[in-house]
Amino acid sequence: MSPTQPTATEVEALRELAAFPLVEALFGRRSRRFALGGEIPDGPLAYRSGHEPLPLTELERMLVLSAMGGTTGWHYSITRHARYAPHVSNYSGAAAGRTFPSAAGFHTAELFFTDDSGVYFFPTRDAGALVDPSTETVTAELMVERHRERLRRLSAERLYLPRREPYLEGHNTWCVNVPGSLLVIPVADIAQHLLAIFCFLVQNGYGMYDDVNGREIPGLEEFRGLVDVEEPFPLTFIEQYALTEATAELATACYAGMLMLQAMGLGGWMFDGIDRFCMLGASGDPEVPGLGFRYDEDERWPTPNPTGREGVFEAYCPPHYRDMAAAVEAFADRKFGPGGPFHPDTPGAWTDSPGVRGSAQVHSDEFKACVALQAQYVLDTFGKFPGTVPTLFIMNYVQAHHLDLDFYDRFFKPGAYLGTHAAHMEKWHGGGGED
Repeated sequence: MSPTQPTATEVEALRELAAFPLVEALFGRRSRRFALGGEIPDGPLAYRSGHEPLPLTELERMLVLSAMGGTTGWHYSITRHARYAPHVSNYSGAAAGRTFPSAAGFHTAELFFTDDSGVYFFPTRDAGALVDPSTETVTAELMVERHRERLRRLSAERLYLPRREPYLEGHNTWCVNVPGSLLVIPVADIAQHLLAIFCFLVQNGYGMYDDVNGREIPGLEEFRGLVDVEEPFPLTFIEQYALTEATAELATACYAGMLMLQAMGLGGWMFDGIDRFCMLGASGDPEVPGLGFRYDEDERWPTPNPTGREGVFEAYCPPHYRDMAAAVEAFADRKFGPGGPFHPDTPGAWTDSPGVRGSAQVHSDEFKACVALQAQYVLDTFGKFPGTVPTLFIMNYVQAHHLDLDFYDRFFKPGAYLGTHAAHMEKWHGGGGED
């Protein structure tokens, strides 16, 4: 699926897309699962589509992807914290904002996707601002143009998921990952997110203790000048915080995609009914490799623990780093190194961006050692990092497909789909494409 210049039909469709009301996308959002080429074999809604599946065009695919994970300019960071003023807050992990929010600008999630043309990685968290509203008008066309080059194909075949449990939940076996569909898969690096929270806590004078085993972290008292060793936070609370914050990234990325589907008139929905271990490569079946991530097993863990795909998406922990000290160094480099949010040469949204970025307090060797001590304790104690939640996590997916309006006209009352759905084939495909 090679990029092409928009046709006259697509140019007009893009113009109408830009004028679509937000409130209509909000109030008209529904899960619309029946795609062209679909079939429900039994029950009161039994139906077989009279049309062939129709893949999304390259433009349609890029609009959904840029809505779910596109960069939208330089983010504004955390403006002030009294504890370390006049330094600017130094929490963020990335310098650019994306279409979905991230706690303190950590940005630890990335998107994968699959369609009829293969499996892809769509990395944007460290892409920088691919558009800049201070110097140009940000349009859907510009977002597509700037983000096309971010795609990285990992396979020439659609991701294989058997149409049965436990791979798919029973209610999804008929409609998920069907021919013609686009399936977008956000993945969060909880290991990196937890490191970001450890840094946040140490920056604000807090340490951690192991509430699972009921003990203090050996050696933490040496950092009494940095953290309060008398009133530390429980490990399970911190790790649940990391998991929940990262899940908010995944869910809001999917919700942004859902709103775009309404505006474009595409069918689809956001859901969590694919087994995440199978998706990440831990199905245990070589015929179902999922995204091909490495995973490990341990008698201490109730489930396998995927940690990443080498050279593609690697969690900030061993085996992808020598130890947690090396992972902390890598995270600090992401923040303070070239292209990072606190490097003075990184462009920004401020009138004096070098001054603002350069005012952040760089993590000292003592600071990094304090974070690494706690992180290494977790790894050594539980055999993985984080210790009580997954290293990588998937929650929601988005599927986009062309809607079979005949199904909805037969079984639903008027209003089951929007005007954009009714007009999609005419507006985006010149009236053709269904048969």
